[in-house]
Amino acid sequence: MATWDDVRRIALALPETTERGSYDDLPAWRVRDKMFVWDRPLRRSDLEALGDTAPDGPILGARVPDLGAKEALLADDPAVYFTTPHLDGYPAVLVRLDRIAVDDLTELITEAWHARAPKRLAAAHRAGAA
Repeated sequence: MATWDDVRRIALALPETTERGSYDDLPAWRVRDKMFVWDRPLRRSDLEALGDTAPDGPILGARVPDLGAKEALLADDPAVYFTTPHLDGYPAVLVRLDRIAVDDLTELITEAWHARAPKRLAAAHRAGAA
């Protein structure tokens, strides 16, 4: 399925995107310094909360427009999308990168970018994509 190379290619194709390490110096992609997707390995507290359901493999964090969109993704495909208590109340999902199709990843990253990009930049991108 998808790889970090796919994430990098898709994210950097979006306007004004930069790649810069996150807080833990892991790969993260930003639009005008607002992070929209990032490498998000599970932490000890995540592993404890998820127990036996904790996935192994690469985990992508992605912003979503709002909590309703988050709930829709979680309900739509729990084999791909999940969350942890750390993200409760925060508009972001975690993604099992090795289980998401590249087309779905492209849509997710583009929507994450739109959720964080300035309104005029996002509108210009939408207009160009139409």
